[in-house]
Formats: sequence, C-alpha cells, structure tokens
Amino acid sequence: MRNVWTDLLIAAGISFLLTLLIGKFLIPELRKLKAGQEIREDGPTWHKSKAGTPTMGGIMFIVGSGLVALVLGWKSMLGGSFTHLYVFLFALAFGIIGFLDDYRKVKQHQNEGLTAKQKFLLQLLAAIVFLSLMRFEGLLTNELYIPFFNISFTINWVLYLIFAAFVIVGCVNAVNLTDGIDGQATAVTFVVMVFFTVVGLLWYGFNYALFPAALAGGLAAFFVYNHHPAKTFMGDTGSLFLGGAVAALGFIYDMPMVLIPVGIVYIAETLSDIIQIVYFRATHGKRFFKMAPLHHHLELSGWSEAKLVTVFSAITIVGCVLAYFGICGRY
Repeated sequence: MRNVWTDLLIAAGISFLLTLLIGKFLIPELRKLKAGQEIREDGPTWHKSKAGTPTMGGIMFIVGSGLVALVLGWKSMLGGSFTHLYVFLFALAFGIIGFLDDYRKVKQHQNEGLTAKQKFLLQLLAAIVFLSLMRFEGLLTNELYIPFFNISFTINWVLYLIFAAFVIVGCVNAVNLTDGIDGQATAVTFVVMVFFTVVGLLWYGFNYALFPAALAGGLAAFFVYNHHPAKTFMGDTGSLFLGGAVAALGFIYDMPMVLIPVGIVYIAETLSDIIQIVYFRATHGKRFFKMAPLHHHLELSGWSEAKLVTVFSAITIVGCVLAYFGICGRY
C-alpha cells in the first residue's frame, strides 16, 4: 500500500508541475487573444477591477491532470480497466460545454454565453451518455446507498437513471456557482479530490484514485495563479469540468449521496441562489440575501475573499471527514 500511496503522490506532483508550466505559457496567450473576463453588472462594485483578467484558465489543469492520468494509467488500460479514462472524458465533455460558453462570452464581450436552455440540454445529454456507458460497462448499479445509515435501496432502472441525470446536472451547476471569487472553487474542489483519492485507494484501487489525485495536483498548481488577486480565472471551461469530475466520481464510486456532505459548500451556494429567487418573486422585489449566491452576500457583509476561501475550504474538510466516517460501515 505504501508504494501505491507514493505512486499517487508522484501523480499529483507531476500534475502540479505540468499544470504550473502550462500556466506560464497559457496565461500570456489568453491575454494576447483578449480572452478577458466580463464582470456581471449587478455584482459587487469592487469586482469591476477584475474585468479583463484572462479567463478559460481551467484549460491548464484539464490538460495537466488529463495527461498524467492517461500516461500513468496506461498500464491499467492495457489490462482492460478504463475507469479513470471514463471519468476524465465525462468531465471533459462538460469542460467543452463550458469552453463553448466562455468562447461566446469572449467573442461577444459580455457576461452571457450559451443560453440556459442550451447549457441544460447539452449537460443532460452528456449525463445520459455517461450513465448509459457506465451501465453497459457494469460500473453502475441501481442500488442507492445511504451514508451514515449503511443501507441501500434498489430503485427501478428508469427512475434511477432519471434521478442520476438530474443529480449530475445539478452538481455540475452547483460547482459552477461556487466559482464566483478568486480561488474558491479551486480550493474547495481540491479538498473534494483529496477525499475521492483517499476513498478510491482504500476501497476501490489505484485506477479509481489516479484521476482525483492528478486533478488535486493540478488544482494546487492552478491556485498559484487563481488565488486573490487572481492572474487568471478558470471560466466555465474549468468550473463545468470540475463539476463533471465531482459528479462522475460520486457515481463511479456508486455512492452519489455522499455528494451531500462532501459538496456541502456547493449545495449552500445553490440553495442561497434558489432562496433568493423564490423570495424575490414571492415578495415582489424584496431580497432574502444582500446578493446571491452566498459568497456575494458574505462579501457585502464584510468578508474578504481570502477569508471566504479559508472558511469554505475548512467547511468542506469537515464535510469530507464526516463523509469518510459515514461510508466506513459499507466496507
């Protein structure tokens, strides 16, 4: 086991260095292409200074982690195990959707890319294809495992696939919402990837743990460029890729319900947005939060971006530790 842990640390380390190197070349190229972030008009006023910061920086950890996972997982693929490849390709599909969204924003010089309907349909299609492939490969069951209670329910396949598709789309967009301030989605998802690396190695094997380990290394490197004040943003290219990775790992490990404690920050951000919209409509214009999602409310309440990243990462660590103990009974 010690050698396998070493191999995963090497994978994370190589991904870190490769992503760091890619960033050195990518950021200047994004500047040349004038791929600057457009800032939403109704956002915090001090965010306007971020306008023009290169976006689509998520490309660096997508390429870095992807190359490491594929090269170091080559032996597993020769042996007929493609788990890490499926997870990466699924996340990549969402990354491509995000890239199309970012490209339109950059080309049109506004903060709107694909329409909500277009993004939803593309994401739903990607989820359905992934779930169908997982079922065909025998990597997906219709047993819904409940952490902490250590019980499982058998669900009708059609109902399970509908449930799974909407969980995936919801998870992807929740991660996307979390990417609203410098370094937040990066740091929070780094913690989540460490969790999946540990669980993957302890109970599933090296092939399951390889991709999250490589992505953790890539995110650590990206944070060098993305912490406040950010030199680049991941864009929807990066955030949708991360959302796809988180969702895919939840299902490839056959425990999507673990995404609740692990993704507590993602859920809080999403719920704050939903509450704001419902309350606004119900009260004909009043706001429950100063601004949604939650990180903007806390910013307007005086929290710095560094404090938000630290607190939200700490909350995610607690959620991951609880999730770990919540699933121990299964193994």
